[in-house]
Amino acid sequence: MKSRILLLLLVLAGLTACKKNEEASGSKPLVVGMELSYPPFETIDAQGNPTGVSTDLAKALGAFLHRPIKIENIPFTGLIPSLLTGKIDCIISSMTDTPEREKTISFSDPYLTIGLAVLAGEKLKLAGINDLDRSGCVIAVRQGTTGQVWAQEHLKKAKVLVLDKESSAVLEVIQGKAQGFLYDQMSVWKNHQEHPSETVAMLEPLQKESWAIGLRPGDTVLKDQVNAFLKNFRASGGFDRLGDKYLKDQKEAFAKAGIPFYF
Repeated sequence: MKSRILLLLLVLAGLTACKKNEEASGSKPLVVGMELSYPPFETIDAQGNPTGVSTDLAKALGAFLHRPIKIENIPFTGLIPSLLTGKIDCIISSMTDTPEREKTISFSDPYLTIGLAVLAGEKLKLAGINDLDRSGCVIAVRQGTTGQVWAQEHLKKAKVLVLDKESSAVLEVIQGKAQGFLYDQMSVWKNHQEHPSETVAMLEPLQKESWAIGLRPGDTVLKDQVNAFLKNFRASGGFDRLGDKYLKDQKEAFAKAGIPFYF
């Protein structure tokens, strides 16, 4: 009996030592939260594996830190709570750095700049951005996004329709139930390409936004490491390679239209 207890104690001691060595060597997995429903940034491939711009960015961060990466697929509205409770170490999920979010979490330096745009219906045309806020106008937004925040702050006459999914908001526009959908330029362009006869892409930005990596408040060590990585990744052409790999058509289209690209 004593030999069994001694063996158990030795095993536990070994596990503890391994854990300490793992942490000391920097090999402890970096747990990254993202919602895998936003291609080409965060999505799942045919084999069920995470893929996209954010996935590649997370892997590059792991390589820079010499730490394996573990990706947790979490609904967008659950990302910040998961970060604060320690379920994940950081958020890389096309998240905009906003003053409201900064009250709760910390952010890295920005790595992408994008504009809030409008996917308008072809049958129920809007004369322009200023035509959004009028009586009888229905504007769709996705819950938890900056589009929802902007609409609630600026639209006083129009009805704001809050939906859970991007696809649902696009469908409202296609079917003529909503005059427009407020979302980022990238998605507005992509959805117009998929539905060219039913939609109009109004890419003039309502406001410019920056995406950044979400971090726990007070985690200054990881924040400094992430910022060093972003600086190095940009200088080495990492973001240019991601743009060419995942966003080549958009990059070319935006260049022709004279619209600044995201990275």
